[in-house]
Amino acid sequence: MIDSIDGEAMCEQALRWSAINSGTGHLEGLAKMASELSEAFSALPGEVELVDPAPVTAIDGDGHEVEVANGRHLICRVRPDAQRRLILTGHMDTVFPPDHPFQQNTWLDDHTVNGPGTADMKGGIAVMLHALMAVERSGRGEMLGYDVLINADEETGSLSSAPLIEQLAQGKYAALTYEPAATPEGTLAHARGGSGNYALTIKGLAAHAGRNPQDGRNAVLAASDIALKLEKLQQEDISINPAKIEGGSANNVVPDHAVLRFNIRPKAPDAAERFAQQLTEVIGTVQQSREVEIAVHGGISRPPKPVDRKAQALFDLVRECGAKLGQDIDWKSTGGVCDGNNIAATGVPVVDTMGVRGGKIHSADEFMIVPSLKERAALSALVISRLAEGNLA
Repeated sequence: MIDSIDGEAMCEQALRWSAINSGTGHLEGLAKMASELSEAFSALPGEVELVDPAPVTAIDGDGHEVEVANGRHLICRVRPDAQRRLILTGHMDTVFPPDHPFQQNTWLDDHTVNGPGTADMKGGIAVMLHALMAVERSGRGEMLGYDVLINADEETGSLSSAPLIEQLAQGKYAALTYEPAATPEGTLAHARGGSGNYALTIKGLAAHAGRNPQDGRNAVLAASDIALKLEKLQQEDISINPAKIEGGSANNVVPDHAVLRFNIRPKAPDAAERFAQQLTEVIGTVQQSREVEIAVHGGISRPPKPVDRKAQALFDLVRECGAKLGQDIDWKSTGGVCDGNNIAATGVPVVDTMGVRGGKIHSADEFMIVPSLKERAALSALVISRLAEGNLA
């Protein structure tokens, strides 16, 4: 099974995909990438379809709710009637828009390539595909079913694919996600914190800054007041980052509108629940004291991902399979988030860094360690074949 994996073909495929700009908002590039992936995953004995994104809205700088366009998501279903089924996930989008200067692949040495999305995660998609192909060729997965989901909006929080993730994850035996390893050495991400993005729109009252400022209700000051109160809510189990305030107009006008954007990173579910109550209290206090109207948009998009007994059993299985292949598999907790958070929230055990070894993702220095394509595909193939046998404690 392992010997059948073609590392050179994987590299060629990953670099071809990397040359396609598929920044999250670039619909034309995402459509081209989805077409390429549809053809590639048709090598599996299942049905491939492209699914329209769920509606998503955002708040613009003037406080208006606007629609956000997203690309279609790929689903491949194999043996949907099997008693034991997995979900494998990845994403086709990158953080690099079509006008970003980082668009080309460059070999840094014989084993390392610098390119957009090579590690995060077009190399990971190749790992997933070729691991599944190896399992299918071997016949070891004949009793196993699985769903593959490759979404088009992971880099912006998977807002238009979250319903699909939840739907496809329900009832699965286990899950594998193909984000790059947490370190160039191949370390897996273990427990993860959660993440939530918010936009508060504040509606005040305009007035002349010189003639009658007392008649105005300053929305920018209200936004600033909230930001300072949010800072005081930070604790060991949650970080809060007020990131941007937009609003106002001319210097001689009391601003009647503002938008406050912030991110939270709860480390545990109870921290997220506590923050929700505290945010309600902060908003109520500022509305009353400053006589403004405040609306909330957004919320928790990535629930915290603790590692329970079932999830630890899956990590242990990955380590055991790595040892059989001469790979030293380790893990560490991280503050980063991904679709693994959403899968874990359904109660399905997941290891979400099964992709390539590399580093410096989300920057023009992103790189992929090319031998890790075959190395990690072999690891996945062995893990999947063991899961097919029901070897998850």
